Amino acid sequence: MRLFVTGGSGFIGSAVVPELLGAGHEVAGLARSDASAAVLAEAGATVLRGDLQDLDSLRRGAETCDGVVHLGFVHDFSDLSIGAAVDLRAVEAIGATLVGSGKPFVITTGTLLLALGEVGLPAGGFGTEEHVSHSAMPRVASENAAIALAERGVRSSAVRLSPSVHGVGDHGFVPILIGIAREKGVSAFVGDGANRWPGVHRLDAARLFRLVVEQAQAGSRWHGVGDEGVPFRDIAEVIGRHLGVPTRSISSEEADAHFGFLGALVSLDNPTSNALTRERLGWEPVEPGLIADLDEGHYFT
Repeated sequence: MRLFVTGGSGFIGSAVVPELLGAGHEVAGLARSDASAAVLAEAGATVLRGDLQDLDSLRRGAETCDGVVHLGFVHDFSDLSIGAAVDLRAVEAIGATLVGSGKPFVITTGTLLLALGEVGLPAGGFGTEEHVSHSAMPRVASENAAIALAERGVRSSAVRLSPSVHGVGDHGFVPILIGIAREKGVSAFVGDGANRWPGVHRLDAARLFRLVVEQAQAGSRWHGVGDEGVPFRDIAEVIGRHLGVPTRSISSEEADAHFGFLGALVSLDNPTSNALTRERLGWEPVEPGLIADLDEGHYFT
């Protein structure tokens, strides 16, 4: 297939694009900048200039390809609603272009929407029956809009990624936690730290996106989870050990002041099963888990 990929030069996308190319697919990658275009071209993809707010470029990519993998997102941590609104418009524009085509359309959301959602299977991960409130998380509206396209002739699906997609080059939540611990001289967790975060290595996630675009049925949701639930205290302890700072508990009232915008997330319990993803797609995570990856040391050099 010739696949249109948004976010193909990012941390996850730069693993997904080689995975798709290595499986014999062609990739047309969306590039906002010369730097992004160079990354895509070096990987072997063709370049389509545009960005997530240029809806014509999104429509053009969807029209000229056999399927779409949507990884791009505007990460403005000061106001997540900005990225959510851009993402929803992008999903709607791509989806409208694909109506009636039967083409695959894979979007990216997160497992944390289950921890915050008003409705959702507590540790499940598959099926059109699993609907989550729009108000729960920024990408919920996009997920529900994409899944609804299954009834309009689009082979749409969503990959729910772990809050930690880790590996060399990570610039997500874990590096932020490390930066906070380094700045404050303590690696903290909330309460007893028993709440769990799932994790997945970026290379395992890349293989999952390929399998979903190749195999997934219309209207399906898949959990991109290697570690199904790492206690947050374990994450804090390995960070503290590598930085040489103490690890300690803080109260929920202290969380916002200590963790900033992550204060609302660090105490969430988000155990998430990968059983159905593995069973139905034949996906097997083989890369190091989160704690093992942290212990390799690259996050601290």
